[in-house]
Amino acid sequence: MSGPNGDPNISAENGIIDDEDEFGEEEYAAINSMLDQINSYLDDLEERNDALNGKLHELLESNRQARQEFRAQLLESQKQEGQSIQGENQSAELSASPASKEDQNADREGSQISDQKT
Repeated sequence: MSGPNGDPNISAENGIIDDEDEFGEEEYAAINSMLDQINSYLDDLEERNDALNGKLHELLESNRQARQEFRAQLLESQKQEGQSIQGENQSAELSASPASKEDQNADREGSQISDQKT
């Protein structure tokens, strides 16, 4: 005769398989107490995990805002540097322009004088 799992040499009559519970009320109470304690630890761990996730979310949001402020300051400083460089270039052009005009006028006068001589 085959056993419960289809094993050919094992039978239920051999006393190997015993369906009787050998646990008493005390054992069940101890197991329930341990399960309650495990459940309590898991609840505490879940609360800590939620708190950490909340703090992490706050930290990420703070970091995001700091980066945006930093980018805005960087763009502003680049904009100001660009304007100051542009102003310096315009000042240099303006200061160079009168000298060039004077040189051009002198060249014209010189060419007119040389034209009159010829």
